[in-house]
Amino acid sequence: MYLRPYKKTDAEKIISWCRDEKTFRNWTSDRYDHFPISADDMNYKYIECNGDCIEDDNFYPFTACDENGIIGHFILRYTNGDPHILRIGFVIIDDTKRGSGVGKRMIRLALDYSFMIAGADKVTIGVFEDNIPAYYCYISAGFEESSAGSVECVLFSETRIIKELEISKEQYIAKFS
Repeated sequence: MYLRPYKKTDAEKIISWCRDEKTFRNWTSDRYDHFPISADDMNYKYIECNGDCIEDDNFYPFTACDENGIIGHFILRYTNGDPHILRIGFVIIDDTKRGSGVGKRMIRLALDYSFMIAGADKVTIGVFEDNIPAYYCYISAGFEESSAGSVECVLFSETRIIKELEISKEQYIAKFS
């Protein structure tokens, strides 16, 4: 598996993994006001709207690939203007690959990039409390529950709980080097 920058042509494949609205909302939260979305919708949000990031240089979408093509996707962005804290978001993998370890490998590559190339000291990620497979994927990739705890949010009149997870560069090195 390897990572490369997201390309506009990736959108069609990525959105095809959202076969139902629950999967879509677990992936996008409230970032789109309708389901399903088109490749043009995704590219507009990513390219024209900079992923809804206010700062010009703060939205880094990646695509994970193997020898057969696209198998996953995520974005990185800095939080609160701090160049030492990166947040992983929009995490999704090919639905036919779920449960095979692809997600864990992709998140580890994201962490490698974050710490070794982007120079982050800490990486955070949020996961909906009821998205148990994603939670365990992130924990197995090295994340721990954050002292920030959980956050309650209302998405389209449904209350959901987001668990905040984090890992520091020191923790990552100690666990995986």
